[in-house]
Amino acid sequence: MQLQQIDKSTYRKHLNIVIFSSIVSFAGLSLGLAQLAIFLFTDGQGSHFEINLAGVIVAMLIVGIVLNRIKHHEFMTEVYYVWRLKQQLNLITRKLKVINQAVENDDVAAIKILFFYYRACRQLYNLDDNTIVMDELILKANALEVRIESLNLQIAESDFEPDLLDRY
Repeated sequence: MQLQQIDKSTYRKHLNIVIFSSIVSFAGLSLGLAQLAIFLFTDGQGSHFEINLAGVIVAMLIVGIVLNRIKHHEFMTEVYYVWRLKQQLNLITRKLKVINQAVENDDVAAIKILFFYYRACRQLYNLDDNTIVMDELILKANALEVRIESLNLQIAESDFEPDLLDRY
């Protein structure tokens, strides 16, 4: 995965629209489907917990399928990119302890992963206005860059390949 330049205001606007639309669709579908099923298949008396639950599940599936089908639409470009970026960062985070140990042993593949990780986190934190841990992230990224210079390596964001994670 390669980092891309994303317009923050477009991303936030599109994300808010997607979230709002998903919530409204989910609520409307779950209530509507459950009420329709209760009207069609029961006498209206008693608890209809199972039917309501089925309405929620079916609505969740419909909203999920629709989001999956439209993820490549031009409107979803920024939202889908950030979603994939978060997935990639999550995969790295799961192995971060081992990767950090490998960086301490000057493992070049681990350095490439960590370099990408810090750059991607910085981009993500800026897009999501999560500046609380930004100072700590910058310190870690600077320390890694000092290590890269001391090893006379030339590392770029584009050097990262998801397959590198298979080593750890």
